[in-house]
Amino acid sequence: MANIQKRPNGKWRARYRDLDGKEHARHFDRKIDAQRWIDEVTASMVTGQYVDPRSAKKPFKEYAEEWRAIQPHRPSTAKAVAQHLRCYVYPAWEKRALGAIKPGDVQSWVTSLTTTHGLAASTSRTVFNTVNAVFRAAVRDRMIPHNPCAEAKLPSVPRKKVVPLAVEQVRTLSEKIPARYKGLVLLGAATGLRPGELFGLQLRHVDLLHATVSVEQQIQQTAKHGVYVCPPKTARSHRTVPLPRVAVDAMKAHLRDFPADGPESWIFTAPQGGPVVYTHFMDGSWRPACAKAGIPKGTGPHALRHHYASLLIKHGESVKTVSERLGHTNAAMTLNIYTHLWPDSEERTRAAVDKAYADQSADAQPQVDEAA
Repeated sequence: MANIQKRPNGKWRARYRDLDGKEHARHFDRKIDAQRWIDEVTASMVTGQYVDPRSAKKPFKEYAEEWRAIQPHRPSTAKAVAQHLRCYVYPAWEKRALGAIKPGDVQSWVTSLTTTHGLAASTSRTVFNTVNAVFRAAVRDRMIPHNPCAEAKLPSVPRKKVVPLAVEQVRTLSEKIPARYKGLVLLGAATGLRPGELFGLQLRHVDLLHATVSVEQQIQQTAKHGVYVCPPKTARSHRTVPLPRVAVDAMKAHLRDFPADGPESWIFTAPQGGPVVYTHFMDGSWRPACAKAGIPKGTGPHALRHHYASLLIKHGESVKTVSERLGHTNAAMTLNIYTHLWPDSEERTRAAVDKAYADQSADAQPQVDEAA
């Protein structure tokens, strides 16, 4: 499989055959260096870490396009990934070989996203995640031995505190929005469903008898694919959410005024029929209603989700429960978004320590001998 021979010019030629039977060779001034190289290659083959030197020479764009073509991305994600690569990555590394892109190159590129392209820190991180995914796949496919993105330092994202809508604001908004979407506003505020999940509700998903709503799909919209039905955002987004009385009453009123023909009928529909189209909903109904209700410009339907989360937190629900109701990937995500909404615990922590020391002081009091 491998051998070392001395050449007439005094150099040592080390050769081996890879797993496909192809021969590879290198020349060294010293036999010990040739042997070390052969030993490293042999060890990488045995442990499954072997990388064909020729694989690393493939141009970045060529491999990235192959990777992109086989990803199970939903249309909106596929569109974003293609844009990231076309606008911010290929101009820098289109013809660069995979193995020629070093950690320093990645760091310089990450920095340029904000300094040269003027991207926000959060957008820079999103673009970086696309590139990182490509290099992770290249390592997995044994195209390169290491991921040059592994230790890149990313721009910090300023944390924006969510300011939830007040109950009175939600009530006013539900009165100002067209009647066909009043139930949508109240249901969103009472369940925390994402806008796409609300649009994707069909009659079969709502159980008024047991006061629950099942999230099994959502409606998304992209320029290329139009309006389409797809699974919820993540695996954890598949969930059953309890309906409070305000939501049950809102649904009964909505279905009375806008009846659904059967289990597969949409709960909320566009004025001309069919599922709600996000852009049309925003321009024709949501934004005008927000303006009439005095809600700050730029507030989107996602604000109803934040409102719901704030109500759960205010009434003492745990992080785990809030995370499950919202369909977050994990509790850490919930804390990252809403940690500032949990009640301040300064007084409770002071009281806990004071109580512990007070109890110890009581235990330390000398006992009076009643017989004395």
